[in-house]
Amino acid sequence: MPRRETKQSSIPPVPERQRNCLSTISTLYQLNYFPSLLLRSFPANALSGRFAIPRLRTFNTKTEAHSYSTIMTASERSDSPSNRPPQPVLASQRAKQNGEIPPKPQYFPLGYKAGLSQWWTGVSPAIAEHNVLAFIPHLKKPPTHTQTGSAPASAAQSTTSVNADPARESTPVRTTSINDPHGPRSWHSNLIKLSGRDRALNEFSVERAGEEVEENLVMLHGYGAGLGFFYKNFEGLSQVPGWKIYALDMLGMGRSSRPTFKIHAKDQAGKIAEAENWFIDALEEWRVLRKIDKFTLLGHSMGGYMAVAYALKYPGRLNKLILASPVGIPEDPYAMQAEMPEPQDSTMANEFTQDQESDIVKDNNNLFNAEAKGPGKEVKEPPRKPLPKWLTYLWDANVSPFSIIRWTGPLGPRFVSGWTSRRFSHLPDQESEALHTYAYSLFRQKGSGEYALAYILAPGAFARSPLIRRIAGVGRQPLHPPTTRNTSSTKTALKETGIPIIMMYGEHDWMDVAGGFAAEQRLKEAREKALSTATEEERKKENGSAKVVIIKKAGHHVYLDGWEQFNEVMKEEMEETTKEIRARKN
Repeated sequence: MPRRETKQSSIPPVPERQRNCLSTISTLYQLNYFPSLLLRSFPANALSGRFAIPRLRTFNTKTEAHSYSTIMTASERSDSPSNRPPQPVLASQRAKQNGEIPPKPQYFPLGYKAGLSQWWTGVSPAIAEHNVLAFIPHLKKPPTHTQTGSAPASAAQSTTSVNADPARESTPVRTTSINDPHGPRSWHSNLIKLSGRDRALNEFSVERAGEEVEENLVMLHGYGAGLGFFYKNFEGLSQVPGWKIYALDMLGMGRSSRPTFKIHAKDQAGKIAEAENWFIDALEEWRVLRKIDKFTLLGHSMGGYMAVAYALKYPGRLNKLILASPVGIPEDPYAMQAEMPEPQDSTMANEFTQDQESDIVKDNNNLFNAEAKGPGKEVKEPPRKPLPKWLTYLWDANVSPFSIIRWTGPLGPRFVSGWTSRRFSHLPDQESEALHTYAYSLFRQKGSGEYALAYILAPGAFARSPLIRRIAGVGRQPLHPPTTRNTSSTKTALKETGIPIIMMYGEHDWMDVAGGFAAEQRLKEAREKALSTATEEERKKENGSAKVVIIKKAGHHVYLDGWEQFNEVMKEEMEETTKEIRARKN
């Protein structure tokens, strides 16, 4: 059966039912009626967990056939970054191109017409990921498999799962020393199947060809994101000799499979553990399949939270743990906020309201400069401002933000632009547009791992089981007890002797950096306690350390906002890990 591509310049024939629906939507757009319609669609009796507000689903009547495409070579693709037709441009970007004064920022900059076009075109996650990865230097044709875990939500129930068609697997790409000054390097894209039904992880990797792989770095993205957001890091990190870089989409997110998320535990502690295990058990199974003994783990935001949970449940598997603006460390968000912004300026709301270009790149919201320039003032506990009842209700009802994107159909791209226009405002136009399309293509997928958020975080993005209570145990867990074949003279089980832990925060991070410093102190205290009772052999093996690194001119997405410094810090840590492991072996 011949392959077909979904081109953004072509629109398939519109069935009668959809034509009537679009006609109604068009009328509502012209009357500017949709905002009030959306508000009217949120009565209390319409909210029932993840399946709330079913009436809005009638607007998302696209079929799965329109959302899937197969990736051709970059030179053949009409929608590659260099050949794709012009994309809808935000007004601020258009003004910047023409040398004009940008218009006053809007919450949702993308116009209704452009949003409707993006919703109707429905660029597949595979194509969107491919277009983002094409911005990696020296990699003009990134490999991209097309076995996306699940089709986006549609009027019909989706039954599409992992596609096992070998023809849809990607071919590894190798850059040579002729077109790659740091080459040759081999780039791979795979979907790694796990045990059970509908469980598979999307994987993108790069290694230096012709060199033995000594160490492995595994990168985990944040909540609802995907591995494509690391596109600024692959080039720099893969320059370190002897390292292979893996980026994974967490189970139920990105282009990994999206099995139904269910919690069976009844008590709160059990629910938290089950939600964490849903992700970290998949990571451990992937490690076993890849035959990796030990590795360095990098996690951003929610990925950082899961990285800590993984280190606690699976001891002895990590050489180093790197947490990039991790969520869930502080126990009390107010107790650690001396000389910090007001609560509304330091919570998850800033992820959606903070403008990367005006607030961070141009230094208009520099907390440290403001404190240095301002007069001294008495430290007071910031007032506790309760969250709106409707937000708490939606959170506890487990209504994910991506559910709203799916329910609102043609309004989805416009809503997403409210985040992407601010988050990627400092990037070149082509890159910010590609990231917007990539983000929307992921957000509109079938809901799965996103529903774990309410079990892990309380309203306001603070953990139900704060990591500050648990992080001291990282690198101090008992290892597997001796077996009958490998007996030990000691009656007690062997323990880990610590691992290096690095926590990175942006200079303008809305995540609580004070929590990072508190975690650093807990880890150092745990090290001193372990050394006080350690044997001579354990003292020699002691490897625990902790430090906090601040990435300048960066917000929460430190790997993207301040990618140059972030990459340099990462390369230093990787090279240091190589030296330490070689020294231990010798």
